[in-house]
Amino acid sequence: MRRSVEDLNRFYTTPEGMMARQMVSDKLIEAWDDVAGLDVLGLGYATPYLAPFAKARRVLAAMPAAQGAEIWPEDLRVRSVLVDEQALPFSGGLFDRILLIHALEEAQNPERLLLEASRLLSPNGRLIIAVAARGGFWAHAEKTPFGHGLPYSRMQLETAIRDAELEPLAWSYALYTPPWRALTRWSKTIEMIVPNVLPMNGGLILMEAGRRPFVALTQKTADKSILSDIREALGAKPVPTAREIEKA
Repeated sequence: MRRSVEDLNRFYTTPEGMMARQMVSDKLIEAWDDVAGLDVLGLGYATPYLAPFAKARRVLAAMPAAQGAEIWPEDLRVRSVLVDEQALPFSGGLFDRILLIHALEEAQNPERLLLEASRLLSPNGRLIIAVAARGGFWAHAEKTPFGHGLPYSRMQLETAIRDAELEPLAWSYALYTPPWRALTRWSKTIEMIVPNVLPMNGGLILMEAGRRPFVALTQKTADKSILSDIREALGAKPVPTAREIEKA
């Protein structure tokens, strides 16, 4: 069962939530530093992370019906929509960047959700999935949204992405700081030091993917002799044999 939109919104007003927003946003900006002229979709509960993409041509937030939707942004024309996560109401190839966060772990059908996201991705588009890392501190912190649903290992996430006809391109960890309020003031220092000591101990996996490259297949021609290949290359006609001349 998905966390309600009220629970998610409330989490991001806490010190832990504000820390998570900052640390993850830094990673997203690093990956997608220029979105001018692009169309961006946030799927799940992505509104805390969409502000850095304000220069995009279009930014939309799609929120699953089981979660509920909120008005976003509050001071502009609303760009959030309530959706059926297994049948998203957009035409194929519409978005250049898609961010899935608070989306996959609690999905009723994760495979179908990823296939829908894959369908919406433009041919040269990029998709980032953020999920709780299996075995990490955040996956076991039930007071946060990352402590609910199904966490993933990196290999499990790669497999899920490939099953959705996408190809993993890059990955990283975020949230090395445990979800303990006393440590939030030290989060920037922790996020700089811990990856150099324990690089695989992040609380969140972020994986970027794109469409698989198209490979054209040509039909194999029937085997021919080397002599035939030489004759074709030289443009020469076969010389009749003495027996063929006598028959003529």
